Amino acid sequence: MSDNKDELEKEELKDVNSNETSKDNKEDDYEKICYVCRRPESKAGKMIDMPGGICVCTDCLQKSFNNFQNVGMNVNISEEELKNLLNMPGVHMMNPEDFIRNVPHKQKIKKKKADGEKTEPVIDINKIPAPHIIKEKLDDYVIGQEYAKKVMSVAVYNHYKRVATNTMDEIEIEKSNMLMIGPTGCGKTYLVKTLAKLLDVPLAITDATSLTEAGYIGDDIESVISKLLAAADNDVEKAETGIVFIDEIDKIAKKDTSRSRDVSGESVQQGMLKLLEGSEVEVPVGATSKNAMVPLATINTKNILFICGGAFPGLEDIIKERLNKQAAIGFMSDLSDKYDNDKNIIKNVTGDDLRKFGMIPEFLGRLPIVFTLDGLTEEMLVKILTDPKNAIIKQYQKLLELDEVKLEFTEDALKTIAGKAIEKKTGARALRAIIEEFMLDIMYEIPKDDHIGTVKITKEYINGTGGPIIGMRGQNCI
Repeated sequence: MSDNKDELEKEELKDVNSNETSKDNKEDDYEKICYVCRRPESKAGKMIDMPGGICVCTDCLQKSFNNFQNVGMNVNISEEELKNLLNMPGVHMMNPEDFIRNVPHKQKIKKKKADGEKTEPVIDINKIPAPHIIKEKLDDYVIGQEYAKKVMSVAVYNHYKRVATNTMDEIEIEKSNMLMIGPTGCGKTYLVKTLAKLLDVPLAITDATSLTEAGYIGDDIESVISKLLAAADNDVEKAETGIVFIDEIDKIAKKDTSRSRDVSGESVQQGMLKLLEGSEVEVPVGATSKNAMVPLATINTKNILFICGGAFPGLEDIIKERLNKQAAIGFMSDLSDKYDNDKNIIKNVTGDDLRKFGMIPEFLGRLPIVFTLDGLTEEMLVKILTDPKNAIIKQYQKLLELDEVKLEFTEDALKTIAGKAIEKKTGARALRAIIEEFMLDIMYEIPKDDHIGTVKITKEYINGTGGPIIGMRGQNCI
């Protein structure tokens, strides 16, 4: 018995030691940061460990010693005066306990590998999924938008081939940033979020609405890269091969009516030019704005793929105006209302239309791939309700399955829901609002009766002229 007890104690001690070792190794992956100037070890040099677990660089320590010497030479304070000063309200002596505020983990930067040290490539070219595989996975979640899915699959595949082969030969492949245009609720953001799940790369999604020119209230343009760094667990090398999706890009269009400085429009476009093209920028670590208490990291945006998306409301009118210029009186002329009922007129967009909308030419030049998404039809909305892996109907069926109730929808009911969604003109977002409305009473009443086994939603119930068909357990609803 004693031998077994000794062996168990040895194993427990071994586990504790291994856990401490792994914890130490994880901490060794991050750089120390000066508590005073907030510079990392790679910039400030060797750090000096102080009581309370804080670190100070030699420059800050030397400045402190110099200040002490100056005070000692020029200022003479008696013991009584010093005691009165320390007893003043709001003044107290600093103890080591006051410094036990280590730099948060989210503000620590991972160390870069030494030049001579062999490192594994950030992107393995053999593990990059082919475009058709990426598109097949997107098909499981996104209905329609075949052209958009094909463009995104090829662009992402080529981007990571470019990153993987960056130093293999003298041929330098240019970066292919993307601009996606489509009506609200057609799946722009959902496409990128789904792509983020499929690819094991850091991805940051942000809105352009909060961005302003540097020095004004709001997020600086560098905050976009700061979010990407946080998504990469503060690993600079990993963040430099990530993807950034900037939504609502149409909201930073140039405003002609305003005479004041356009700090959230054209100025933001100009500030993003170097970011899109590729440059080294200093970004705050663990925060969205630069200040004295936040460390900074230098990130090269050369290999970061930027995807911009927006609904561009009013762009259809600009396209119609351009296409209707040839309309005239006569037998061979075009009618002025020829394109009024064209739901996919956005496909005819050109660079001139976007410039007229308010996007500056330099900004558009750094987004070479421009593609559009189709407006959702009734048939597409019906498929969105039922086909994807996480379809809305499947979500409600799962909820009622937990109460041992089977939920069904008639074909006419699905078409009626799709028709109501088209009337709202908010795309796929309208589907959940409609379903939540008529499912409220069902989700409230079903748990009351344990004998209910099936519920069938009909067209009449959705239109408010009838009710759902309820079936008891052991029976089928008709």
